[in-house]
Amino acid sequence: MTLARYNIRLPAALDKSLRTLAEQEGISAYATLQRCVKTGIAAQSNPPARDVDFGEIVSELASVSTRMVGVERLLDRALFTACAAYCYARSAALGSEESDEDITADINAAYDRQRRRAQEDR
Repeated sequence: MTLARYNIRLPAALDKSLRTLAEQEGISAYATLQRCVKTGIAAQSNPPARDVDFGEIVSELASVSTRMVGVERLLDRALFTACAAYCYARSAALGSEESDEDITADINAAYDRQRRRAQEDR
């Protein structure tokens, strides 16, 4: 095998990285440089195959997005139900004679307050 000779200049940061890598591998900086060159040429000569189907990725992201909308709706309903349960239980515990309209107003106020607090936490 015929060897070719190249003179290269490395920036200080690359030289430091090269020497650190050589120390970790327990080989000389020259051997590390040669290994880096071989690896770099091999990586650029044989790039990994692009088996990625971007249409499939977009489709999956759309599916996840659609499901997230459903989850948000479900959580919103759960929040409203929790507020309703709290307000009715509070009214019963206090023995108040509030009408359903008054309790509904309390439910909506509690729900709106919780939604605002959730927005503030973002």
